[in-house]
Amino acid sequence: MKAFIAVAEHLHFKRAADVLFITQPALSRLIRALEEEVEAQLFQRTTRQVALTEAGRLFLHECQQVFRHIERGIELARSAAAGDIGHLTVAYNDFAINGALPAILERFKELHPNVTVELLYMPSHEQYKAIDDCLIDVGFLLGPVSMPGIKSLPVSQERMVAILPARHPLAGNTSIRVEQLKDERFIFGAASGWSLFREQSFQLCQRFGFTPNIIQEATTSIGIFGLVAANMGVSIYSECAYKIQREGVAIIPLENEHACVQTIAAWNDAYETPTAARFRALLQDLTA
Repeated sequence: MKAFIAVAEHLHFKRAADVLFITQPALSRLIRALEEEVEAQLFQRTTRQVALTEAGRLFLHECQQVFRHIERGIELARSAAAGDIGHLTVAYNDFAINGALPAILERFKELHPNVTVELLYMPSHEQYKAIDDCLIDVGFLLGPVSMPGIKSLPVSQERMVAILPARHPLAGNTSIRVEQLKDERFIFGAASGWSLFREQSFQLCQRFGFTPNIIQEATTSIGIFGLVAANMGVSIYSECAYKIQREGVAIIPLENEHACVQTIAAWNDAYETPTAARFRALLQDLTA
């Protein structure tokens, strides 16, 4: 096909042979073999000139298309091998999507616009298993993590805040201490999706002498905020709560030094695609 295109472009066997670095008789044999293969005469030959037949003209167009596809395939393969195109699966929890993750994804898409990013909502404890089973490229979850084969990188450290009904007596404070909430009714995320954060929150409260009195649970952040706005109780959340718009609630920072939430990016050290390597390199740069 390359020989045919060369002859078609030059309409001269000698010049085409020179371009292909083969002899003219060898080129003539190639063209005859090609015509036998396609069962059509591709060139009109005389002693003075060479011209494409109608069959040859149509065949030339398709051959050129084939080589354009081949070149495109090579380009795509090289880009995929370099991580510039491909697919990235990212899992996230409520704190990540309301915190650092959107800015990270925006920067990655600026650098690698041809990478398809698939986002999966997944509670932190489920992400651990998904990472271990190599079902996701990277997870954004509560840290720290200590599991064989899983590497992680701190992404953000945020203060815990109290979420209070707007008419709560403490709603006007600039800050409060955890122990000021000991007699409150609490709203927490359901254990099925919020087990790690519940554990951290319980440990914080118990450090100051009480166990939260949970009277309602919700499956989502919006549900938690809605129940607080309805004056059903109070809650504890990360300071990314400021990015969640909700009337009827007050967000008050907790003063206690242990009241913090760490979000990490985690991945399986045994599983790395070129695209995932690019994403992790960006994380290293952003957190350096």
